[in-house]
Amino acid sequence: MKNIILIGPVYPYKGGIAHYTSLLYRALSSRHNVEMISYKMQYPKFLFKKEQKDYSDDMFRIEHTKFLIHTANPFNIVKVGRKIRQKKPDMVVIQWWHPYFAPCYWILERVIGRKIKKVFICHNVFPHERFPADKLLTKMVLKHGDAFIVHSQSDVRDLLAIKKTADFRYNPHPTYNTFKIGDLTRQQARDRLHISYDAKILLFFGFVREYKGLKYLLQAMTDIKDEISDIKLLVVGAFDNNKQSYMNLIKESGISDCVEVIDDYIPDREVEKYFVASDLVVLPYESATQSGIVQIAFGFDKPVIVTNVGGLPDVVEDGKTGYIVEPRNGQALAEAISKYFMQHKQEEFSQNVKKESYRFSWDRMVEKIESFDCPH
Repeated sequence: MKNIILIGPVYPYKGGIAHYTSLLYRALSSRHNVEMISYKMQYPKFLFKKEQKDYSDDMFRIEHTKFLIHTANPFNIVKVGRKIRQKKPDMVVIQWWHPYFAPCYWILERVIGRKIKKVFICHNVFPHERFPADKLLTKMVLKHGDAFIVHSQSDVRDLLAIKKTADFRYNPHPTYNTFKIGDLTRQQARDRLHISYDAKILLFFGFVREYKGLKYLLQAMTDIKDEISDIKLLVVGAFDNNKQSYMNLIKESGISDCVEVIDDYIPDREVEKYFVASDLVVLPYESATQSGIVQIAFGFDKPVIVTNVGGLPDVVEDGKTGYIVEPRNGQALAEAISKYFMQHKQEEFSQNVKKESYRFSWDRMVEKIESFDCPH
């Protein structure tokens, strides 16, 4: 049994990485002594203008979390680093997903010292939306890490590009199965969403960003609705400032009758109904490393259509648990979606998703972390 300090966002912080960190804590703490350290300030408001926290839903709460780190206060970071060093844990496991955290983690690394193993969980080695100096900032931190978990082969390549001798383990992003709250049936979910039981439902879920390629899925709907009369697309997630361009595309494409937009952050307890009600989850991304949305879908035994970018093809078996299509191609999306419904693949693909459960289990993730030797 190891003594582990886990660093990252957890409830009440929003978002997939907060969910991930909570589930990782639960899995690790079933076998080790784990202390959870989170942020007293994650992002300054001028960088992240939306509300960062959601106190209304505590299903991912981790009791006794210590909210210690002010990511923009070097004096605070030094103080936290000293506390960690004094505890002499076997390892510190740190969530890495954006170079904003580079100065904070750079200071932590030096204060904690070399005697304590530092393991980085790389959700993205480089950010989804690249910017000048992101590689420099990333290298500044990760080159001093002792070990790494990466969730995609593209992240393996990126990691080795900045640290050729990196000690890493590749492990697919584990499944988010905690969103299953009860025994909600397909009929009940659709009743709550006022959707016909016989409709064929596509789901695009999560924050709407340009790189997620929603416009190509909307373009595909023009062809799909001509082949499948009872098709409906649910677009569920808060938009950036470009919502109107998508609404204009929906209107101009004549698909307003088969697209429903829910422009809002979805609380954790409300996630279930959208996935249970859907038949197929679609990720038409233009770029990606990996995505927690696939793993939420798999947690509900839902097949997916993804694009051939980043780590998405690593977790989808083409023709078995979903389809992989080329990015920026509305026609390819339309053909895959039509094929799925017209060949009645729902049950077959769903069963194949269930068979993959261990590959995407949190137990397997913990085993990979355990495989790193500790320095003492």
